[in-house]
Amino acid sequence: EVQLVESGGGLVQAGGSLRLSCAASDLTFDDYVIGWFRQAPGKEREGVSSISSGGSTYYAHSVKGRFTISSANAKNTVYLQMNNLKPEDTAVYSCAVGGPWARLRSDEYQYWGQGTHVTVSS
Repeated sequence: EVQLVESGGGLVQAGGSLRLSCAASDLTFDDYVIGWFRQAPGKEREGVSSISSGGSTYYAHSVKGRFTISSANAKNTVYLQMNNLKPEDTAVYSCAVGGPWARLRSDEYQYWGQGTHVTVSS
C-alpha cells in the first residue's frame, strides 16, 4: 500500500520560509498526482498545491506567488517551498496521492500522510 510521510514543519515567524517534504513509498504506477493540503483548527481542509507525475502544477489562490511545489521523481518525493509565510498559513499540512487527473479536491486523493504542523507567528 502507498504510504506517505511528511516532514519539515515547524514554527517560523511571519515573512519566513519553510520547506515541507513528502516521501512516498510503493508508488508503482507511472501517472499520479501528489497534492498538499492543510487544515487549521475549526476549519475545512484546503487544497494548497499539487503536482502531477508529468510536471503540471496547481496552486490555491491564497498561496500563489509564495509557495512552490516541486518533485524529485526518482525518489518519489515532493517538496513544498513556502516563502513569505503569514499567520493564516498556520495549519497541519498533509500530502496525498491521487489519480492522474487530481488537482486540489480532497476526494481526488486516495492515500494520505499523517501531516506536519506549521505554525507562523506574527
